[in-house]
Amino acid sequence: MTKTQIGLGLAALGRPDYINIRQNNNIDKSKIAFKNNAFNVMDFAYKNGVRYFDTAPSYGLGEAFLLDWKNSRQHKDVLLSTKWGYTYVANWEFGFQGKHEIKEHSLLKLNEQWKTSKALFPQLKIYQVHSATLESGILKDNSIHERLFQLKKEYGLQIGITTSGSNQSEILNSAKDIAVKNDLLFDSFQVTYNVFEQSTFNTLQQLKAMGKTIIIKEALANGRVFTNEHAKKKLETLSKTYDVGVDAIALRFIIDTLQPNVVLSGASTSNHLNQNLKALDFKLLSKDLELLKTLTIGSKAYWDERSDLTWN
Repeated sequence: MTKTQIGLGLAALGRPDYINIRQNNNIDKSKIAFKNNAFNVMDFAYKNGVRYFDTAPSYGLGEAFLLDWKNSRQHKDVLLSTKWGYTYVANWEFGFQGKHEIKEHSLLKLNEQWKTSKALFPQLKIYQVHSATLESGILKDNSIHERLFQLKKEYGLQIGITTSGSNQSEILNSAKDIAVKNDLLFDSFQVTYNVFEQSTFNTLQQLKAMGKTIIIKEALANGRVFTNEHAKKKLETLSKTYDVGVDAIALRFIIDTLQPNVVLSGASTSNHLNQNLKALDFKLLSKDLELLKTLTIGSKAYWDERSDLTWN
């Protein structure tokens, strides 16, 4: 990919509660309603040029929805990615108390989730470690590295890694040097980068120079671009100047500063996705990019605030 694409992430489409700041809480949260909506959004996405779709087992029924959609639509030109390492445990219980997903970066969990995820073939192109951390041990577990390398060679996959937290750059720098049989393991890096969290910029530039696939998640900071008082006036002013929504401004900032391969939309409706896609129709002026760069709030502050968001 030589030009940034907007892809669709299914985190908010596959489970009834998520940490996005919802603008409308009056929605039908039944499984059939969520499946119908997910199919509608994916159909709209494909019709409007989206070809990259990203999911995970921890996204409730997100992986199952994507598999059913793939099998029913039979599109040959889509690129699918999924992950391993988190298990969804909220069991579609509204207002579930406790963690909705449990992390386990073990060889057992990798093999267990791979059995299901491989059904996304032949459109499955990227298989990712879900939210790698220094603490989980994934970066030093040779048995997992060797198994991922085996899958890479056997199935022609890109092996990816996704990151979260205030030390994303440290994780990325550790992961990029991991090799099996003198062959670098990770081809793809899915990272949080947005107008508030810009700490990974230099590291991502280095990864791009190495020819790695760069995918940006949480581009709208889980909806905080719409509510952050520190940024609201500046974003709304630019929104009026370019005649697009605040979301398109935030997405375009990522495209113009970083030029990643894919920026994921986390849209939960076709209308939201339509607004997101307007980011592809304009470019920000240099002075506006410089203005948006001042919105960074520092990595620790960003992740502390994210951890305080409620599932809804």
